[in-house]
Amino acid sequence: MENSARYTLIGGFAVACLLGAFSFVYWIKNVGGIGQRALYQVRFEQPVSGLTPGANVLFNGIRAGAVAAVALDPANPKRVTATISLDPGTPVRADTQVDITYQGLTGAAAIALKGGAADAPPLAAATGQLPMIVAGSDVGRSLTEAAQDTLRHIDGILDQNAKPLNTAMTGIATFAEMLGRNSQRVEGLIGGLENLTGTGAPKQGPAIYDLAAATDFPKLEKPIMAQLVVPDPNAIIVFDSQKILTRNGEGIYANVGDAQWADNLPKLIQARIVQSFENARQLSTVSRPLDQLNAEYRLELGIRNFQIAVAPSPNAVVDLTARLVSDKGSVAGARLFSASVPVKSTDARDAVAALNKAFTGVAAEIVTWTAGAI
Repeated sequence: MENSARYTLIGGFAVACLLGAFSFVYWIKNVGGIGQRALYQVRFEQPVSGLTPGANVLFNGIRAGAVAAVALDPANPKRVTATISLDPGTPVRADTQVDITYQGLTGAAAIALKGGAADAPPLAAATGQLPMIVAGSDVGRSLTEAAQDTLRHIDGILDQNAKPLNTAMTGIATFAEMLGRNSQRVEGLIGGLENLTGTGAPKQGPAIYDLAAATDFPKLEKPIMAQLVVPDPNAIIVFDSQKILTRNGEGIYANVGDAQWADNLPKLIQARIVQSFENARQLSTVSRPLDQLNAEYRLELGIRNFQIAVAPSPNAVVDLTARLVSDKGSVAGARLFSASVPVKSTDARDAVAALNKAFTGVAAEIVTWTAGAI
């Protein structure tokens, strides 16, 4: 039992010695102890995190040697000098560039050399010194360090511009608050610009309403025996438009929203009065004024009221004056015709229905009165 244990211990020791010997020979050969190697120095102006002796040296991505030593420069604490051992056939030129790369999952640091121009001279050495490759000022900085420097730079910019940024943000907030308070005006302005340039959606116009002519004449006893013309009615400016009007108790006029007459009110009343005479079978004797027509009588109308009276209760009020004038200038008759019809509401549809009812009643009376006066 003791002999067996002794033999096992001796065998394990022998194997360990052989492995150590092979490793030593391999290290010596690759670092420069036995095989022919070319030594160079690489000077870094920045810290090189993770770079240790034995780290790989790559040339254009291919392993060309190893780091033999890493040392600090006593004259300049910021500098790090690495001695590298390369294969003599490695084409190190005067313009060869150096960088730090990180390999594998563990991120082991390695020196990466990049070949220069083909016609560049070999890297020369000063007397009594190894050839030196000087790394760029930013070589050796990790991504983390670069990100930290960038963030510090951004922080500095923000600190320097804190007051202007605060002023700008305050101005933006004030402007946004102003837009919120005036959103309807802004929308109206944009809508007006769209309508002006023709780029906006087509806006739906107001509803168009017409007047109805009278059709029922129960008191008409005889036809008109003379030629009669009906000129445009006289009206003040408030009635000389297409507006459908309301009037409050204080006498203030307003428009019925999103609604209008099919024509200016005097023109529309003239057309419907003539049509009322035509509906009373007076087609051949009544017309508008014509240049080639010498009428015996002229029916002059005037608009006194044609609106919805809001107070004390909503009513459609129509007041028209009629004056029958002969071709000799004499007045054959004159009269005021009035009608008032209750209105369900001041909505456009209800308002027009009530005004139509009041107007057709007045128009029928005018036709009957005119026939009797001639």
